Amino acid sequence: MTFALYIGIAIWSRAGSTKEFYVAGGGVSPLANGLATAADWMSAASFISMAGLISFMGYDGTVYLMGWTGGYVLLALLLAPYLRKFGKFTVPDFIGDRYYSNVARTVAVICALLVSFTYVAGQMRGVGVVFSRFLEVDINTGVIIGMVIVLFYAVLGGMKGITYTQVAQYCVLIFAFMVPAIMISFNMTGAIIPQIGMGSTLSDGSGVYLLDKLDGLSRELGFAEYTQGTKSKIDLFAITLALMVGTAGLPHVIVRFFTVKRVKDARMSAGLALFFIAILYTTAPAISVFARTNLIETVSNRDYASVPKWFKNWETTGLLAFDDKNNDGKIQYVADPEVNELKIDNDIMVLANPEIAQLPNWVIALLAAGGLAAALSTAAGLLLVISASVSHDLLKKMILPNISEKGELIAARVSATLAVCVAGYFGINPPGFVAAVVALAFGLAAASFFPAIILGIFYKKMNKEGAVAGMIVGTLLMLFYMIKFKLGWLGAAPSPASEWWFGISPEGFGSVAMLANFIVSLVISAFTPDPPEDVQQIVEEIRLPSGAGEATH
Repeated sequence: MTFALYIGIAIWSRAGSTKEFYVAGGGVSPLANGLATAADWMSAASFISMAGLISFMGYDGTVYLMGWTGGYVLLALLLAPYLRKFGKFTVPDFIGDRYYSNVARTVAVICALLVSFTYVAGQMRGVGVVFSRFLEVDINTGVIIGMVIVLFYAVLGGMKGITYTQVAQYCVLIFAFMVPAIMISFNMTGAIIPQIGMGSTLSDGSGVYLLDKLDGLSRELGFAEYTQGTKSKIDLFAITLALMVGTAGLPHVIVRFFTVKRVKDARMSAGLALFFIAILYTTAPAISVFARTNLIETVSNRDYASVPKWFKNWETTGLLAFDDKNNDGKIQYVADPEVNELKIDNDIMVLANPEIAQLPNWVIALLAAGGLAAALSTAAGLLLVISASVSHDLLKKMILPNISEKGELIAARVSATLAVCVAGYFGINPPGFVAAVVALAFGLAAASFFPAIILGIFYKKMNKEGAVAGMIVGTLLMLFYMIKFKLGWLGAAPSPASEWWFGISPEGFGSVAMLANFIVSLVISAFTPDPPEDVQQIVEEIRLPSGAGEATH
C-alpha cells in the first residue's frame, strides 16, 4: 500500500522542467517542506540504526542524538536562510559563484559526490536489511528491489515528486516508529509516553526502575553498565561536533531550503522540521532501553530448542547467529568474546523489537513500512544531489554551457540512474554497518563544506584560493584518517585504536579536519588578493533582512 502511494504521487507530480526537477519549482509550502525535510533528514540510520547503536553503546550512543539534532539547529540558524537568499540550486553552485571559480565548483562537486555516495550506501544497506527479513530473501536481493523502487520515483519526479513523496513517507515512518514504542512502554512500565516510560518503574509491582534493572542485567553479563560511558570526553566531544557541523554541511538537506518561495518560509520550515525530527529523536533512547532489556531477558541463558519464533526468523537473514561453543544447547550471551555465543547485528534491534515484545503482526508490518520509508526518502534526496551535481554543476555550468533545458533534464535522469547502480553496489558491499557509514559521511561533510559555506556567508574577504585549498586539505585529511583507521590500506587491516591522533576516533575526526580547513582557508586568503568588489557586495546583501533599505532621515 505504501509503495503504491509513493509511486502514485511520483506519477502525479512528475517534473516537466529543470527547476521542478532540482527545486520543485520553488513553490512548496513551509509545512510540506518541514515534513519533507524531516523525512529527508531521518534516514535508515535514524530509524533503523540509531536506536540499535544506543542499545549496544548505552550512554556513549548519545553522541548521535546530540550531534544530529544539534546540527539541525546550526543549519536552521546559520545557513538555511542565507543560502535561500543567495538563490542557487545546489551547494556546488553556491560555492562556484561565491568563490567566482570553476576550480572551486569542481572541488565542491567532488566533495558532494563523496559525501552523497558514502551516505547513500548506508541507506541502501538499510533497505536491504528490511527487505531481506520481510520478503524472506537474502540481503543483496533486498538491496536490488530497493534500487528499482527508488529509481522509479526519483528519476521520474525529481525534487517535485520527491517532496510530496517524502511528506507521505514522514507520516508513515513516524506512525510506524511511535505505535510499537507506545505499546511496549505501556506493557513494561504502564506509561503511555515512551520518554516517560524509560525513566519509570516496571509495571510488575517490584518498584524497580527500568534503567536500574537494565544496568543490573548488563553487569551480570559482564557488559559496561548501560548508563555509564566508556569513551573519553574528548572523543565524545569530537564526534558530537563532527556530526553537528556535518549535518549543517549536508548537501541533500541544504537543497530543501531552495524549494520554498521566501527566506521567511525557509526559516519556518526549518523550525517545523526540527519539531517533527524531535518526535523520533526523543523516542529512540526509550526504544533502545526497551529492546535491550527484552532481548537480554528473552535469550540469555535460554535453551536454543525453546527460543521464540522471532529468533529463528532473524537467523535466516544472517543478521543474528548462535554458535554453541560449549555444546550445552544454551545461549550464552556475555561480554567476553571467547565465551559469547550470540552475534547480533545492531541494525536489527528496532525491527525485531515488536517481535521480541510479542506485539501483533500488523505492528511488525507497519514498522517494516516505516523503515523503508525512512531509507527510501533519504536515498531519493541524495540521488537528486548526485544527479544535480553532475547535470547542473558539471555539464551546464562548465562543460556544455549551451545545453538545452530538455538536454539537461535528460542528463539529470541518466546521472540519477547511474548513481542508483553505484549506490546499490555499495549497499551490497558496505564498509561497516549503516550508522557508522553515515557517521563517516558526516565527517566528510564537516571537513569539506562547512568552513567554505560559513566563511562564504560571514566573511566577505574570503577568496577562492583560501576556500579551494581549505576544502582540499580538509577532505584529503579526513579520507586519509578514514582509510588508515577504518578501512585499512589496500587489503591491510586498519590501524589499531591505540594509534588514534589525540585519542579521537574516525567518526569524530571530521572536527579536526574541519579545523584544519578553517586554518588553511584563513591563512591562504590573508596572503592572496581580496575577492572582486561585486562578490563582496553579494556577501553584504545576503545578510541583510529582505525589505531593509537605507535608513531614512
